[in-house]
Amino acid sequence: MNFQGRGRPLSDEGMDRICGALGVSEPEVWAVLTVETRGFGFLQDRRPQILFERHIFHRLTKGRHDSGHADISNARAGGYAGGTGEYTRLEKAISLDREAALQSASWGIGQVVGFNYEVAGFVTIDDMIAAMVKDENAQLLAMANFIKGNNLARALQRQNWVSFARGYNGPEFKKNEYDTRLAAAHAKYKIILPDLAFRTAQAALLYLGIDPGPVDGFRGRRTRSALMQFQEQSGLPDTGELDHDTESKLLAKAFSD
Repeated sequence: MNFQGRGRPLSDEGMDRICGALGVSEPEVWAVLTVETRGFGFLQDRRPQILFERHIFHRLTKGRHDSGHADISNARAGGYAGGTGEYTRLEKAISLDREAALQSASWGIGQVVGFNYEVAGFVTIDDMIAAMVKDENAQLLAMANFIKGNNLARALQRQNWVSFARGYNGPEFKKNEYDTRLAAAHAKYKIILPDLAFRTAQAALLYLGIDPGPVDGFRGRRTRSALMQFQEQSGLPDTGELDHDTESKLLAKAFSD
């Protein structure tokens, strides 16, 4: 199954749409995104970020695949491989039960679990996956629908991180300190917000195999070095700055049809 798209990053329009839908400001949205996926919804190979949950696969398939497949079907959560390794686990589960497998992974920038596809605004799980593959705007809209569908928008508006974390991450949210991490991330974003144009450039560098560090919309040493490397490869002055010529060539190379 092909999960690879163009990996289009979040746009200003996409962010504005979600803030309006949830009645919140950007710091609240970025706090959730940072805690869920470290702030970016795609892997370097442009497949959506996922996390395969073996305990959900176990529940959806009533444990019939547990024997011999404990890594992907288990009453207990765990077995995570991280990154592309999660797709190896997902593909193994797909070979056993495609529908249950897709519903057992959390998807994209908001890490909405597949079995929530209806509350996230989709008719089928395949519709949800197609949206996850499309772009971060679609991923973020699914997250917003999930938040509204579970009556969590008010907690987010009030920055009630305990209530929000309990509803978004489940009753064991304290184990991973979701509420504390959400509060810390929110405090950061109240001071400074990511630059989405710069973040798109970081994503482009990542896709081209030039490590920009975190795709977070902030200017740092690693992104500056990555820009210099791209500029050298492209015959541009190696300033390390995202000037017009650099941005134009970078985006054209990374996102051309």
